Amino acid sequence: MKLLIDDARLDEIKKIYEFFPVSGVTTNPTILSKVGGNPFDTLKKIRGFIGEEADLHVQAVNRRAEKIVDEAKHIVEVLGANTYVKIPAVPEGFKAMKILVETSEILITATAIYTPMQAFIAGQCGASYAAPYVNRIDNMGFNGLTVAKEIQQIFSSNRMETEVIAASFKNSQQVLELCKCGISAATIAPEIFFALIKNSAINDAVENFIADFESFAGKDKSMLDFK
Repeated sequence: MKLLIDDARLDEIKKIYEFFPVSGVTTNPTILSKVGGNPFDTLKKIRGFIGEEADLHVQAVNRRAEKIVDEAKHIVEVLGANTYVKIPAVPEGFKAMKILVETSEILITATAIYTPMQAFIAGQCGASYAAPYVNRIDNMGFNGLTVAKEIQQIFSSNRMETEVIAASFKNSQQVLELCKCGISAATIAPEIFFALIKNSAINDAVENFIADFESFAGKDKSMLDFK
C-alpha cells in the first residue's frame, strides 16, 4: 500500500518525508485554503521538493465538464508528469473523465466518493484511482472501512485497472485495517503518520536496550566507540 501525505504545508511534508517512506502528496481545495495565496505557488513548491517521480494529486474545481477538462490540462501543464487530477465522481465529473481518457493521457483520481457505485462508474470512465472518504462516510452513519473494502472487491471482481486511494482518516487503526486487505494507497494527514507507530512499549524497549548497553560500555557510548 502506497502512503501519501494529505497536506499542502511544505514544512509538514518535509517532516514526514524525513522519517517515512512516502510516495507523494494529495491536496484538495480545503487543504490549499489553509495555505492561501496563489495555489500554484504552493503546488510548485511541493512538486519541487517531492520531485518529478512522486505522485501529486490536485483537484479541479469547475462545475461543468468542458471547463473541468480545460482545468485538468492546465494543472498537468503547470505541474508536469505524475500529476493526478482529482475530479469529483458526479455526472459532470464522469463526463470530464471520459473526455480526458479519450483525448489525453492525463491521470485521473475520482474524488468525493461516498458510495461503491460512484467508484465503479469512475473506474468505467477510466479513472486511475478512486478516493473513498473513510471518516466522512463514518460521520454519515455508515462504515467507511466497509465501503473502501467493497470498492476494492468491485475493482478486483470486475478486473478493473482502477485502484483505491483511501482518504479521510481519524486514526491509525483505520489505516491498518485497509493495509491488511490490500488497498493500493492511503493518503494520510501528518499527525496520523506519527500515530501509525506510536506506542509507549516500543519507546520503553528502545530506551531499555540503550540503558543496558551503557551499563557496561559507559554513558553515551555506542558501537561506534568500539572495534
